[in-house]
Amino acid sequence: MPNWNGVLEEISEVGGNVHAIRKKYLGLLHEKTGRNVIAYYSGAFSNSCSGPSPTLFINDDDKNGFMTTIHGLDRSLGLDIILHTPGGDIAATESLVTYLRSMFGSDIRAIVPQIAMSAGTMIACACKSILMGKQSSLGPIDPQINNVPAKGVVQEFDRALDQIKNDPQAIQLWQFIIGQYHPTFLGECRRSIDWSKSIVKDWLASGMFSDADNPEQTAESIAHRLSDNEEHYVHARHIHLAQVEEIGLKVEKLEEDEELQDLVLTIHHTFMHTCQQRIQKLIENHNGVGIVQREEPPQQVILQQPAPVPAGQQNQQGSWPN
Repeated sequence: MPNWNGVLEEISEVGGNVHAIRKKYLGLLHEKTGRNVIAYYSGAFSNSCSGPSPTLFINDDDKNGFMTTIHGLDRSLGLDIILHTPGGDIAATESLVTYLRSMFGSDIRAIVPQIAMSAGTMIACACKSILMGKQSSLGPIDPQINNVPAKGVVQEFDRALDQIKNDPQAIQLWQFIIGQYHPTFLGECRRSIDWSKSIVKDWLASGMFSDADNPEQTAESIAHRLSDNEEHYVHARHIHLAQVEEIGLKVEKLEEDEELQDLVLTIHHTFMHTCQQRIQKLIENHNGVGIVQREEPPQQVILQQPAPVPAGQQNQQGSWPN
């Protein structure tokens, strides 16, 4: 399979029709596994996007993309979902997982070629297993509210209470710090922490560990560790393969199947090349059907199944959306 530069050369050979190249390798992965394949890619890690946008993150509009890609699939084949995302909204994530499970039950496997952070990790925890390589990473699931770590706020309040009990004069310092938060913020933080842990625990117990001797206990332990900011220090901390295994999640190693590894990484390269074209979000199945959200010009493009590149026209510009 081609590497990063090889994929770029192959795209050039078909006149820049990267859609056809993505479909080719997604189709080969489908043939290899016998399972439905949907790739979910954010352009958040690409330098081509000018700045933060809700589209770069998991949001409620994503369900439209998944509805488009799932329509017409043989759902008895299960689903392999390729994740590349910085995370996003918890409510949207919960709703999306509920929808995916209503379509495929628990027969969903997550594939993480490089990175699935925060809410992306939560989606992976809703799957029966996670396919990762040495370069892959997940992330902590502790919620952030307006880019403020919810657990850090709760810990700060608790620390303030302890210090004020021991030294009432400390209230002058803490009054200035705590006064920056609106009155209901602490309660919102506590509820967000409980919410994220609760849904991940439920997904693990009902999916990945449904056949374990004590699924609830196993799920509780893993959800606690993934949300523990004292273990991970910061929300952006990358949790690599060895630590994911140590935490207890069910992992399949890409390196154990060379053909599968090559296919997954080649697909990853094709999508990353696409994201260099100011793409904010790309959701696509193995038939080449999906949705592309562009930054400039702002638009949503519906992908349909592309026809084969005509003989003798491989060097002409393709007519399908990239």
